[in-house]
Amino acid sequence: MAVLEDLKVDLKVVLGRRHMPLHILLRMGRGAVIELEATESDMVEILANDHPIARGQIVVTGNRISVEVTELIRKAEVVRLPGVTIGEGAVPVLDGVDFL
Repeated sequence: MAVLEDLKVDLKVVLGRRHMPLHILLRMGRGAVIELEATESDMVEILANDHPIARGQIVVTGNRISVEVTELIRKAEVVRLPGVTIGEGAVPVLDGVDFL
């Protein structure tokens, strides 16, 4: 467990997204408002090191904003099997290895 104490994970909560031309973005100044393609009741995405791990809802309590995790995103079954690599032409890593 001591190894995990120094592990750093970048967490992000994605409230919404917006696609816009670069020239409009470059013209924006301080105080500009960007409308998101989402509503206050939409689920948010929770990312760990830019990989989706969960979904949740925004909770506002007084002047604090938090995220309540409502759904965990599981990896595909093939990724969770021991001895299987990820990617095109994946070959089992433990092929031919016997366990004692």
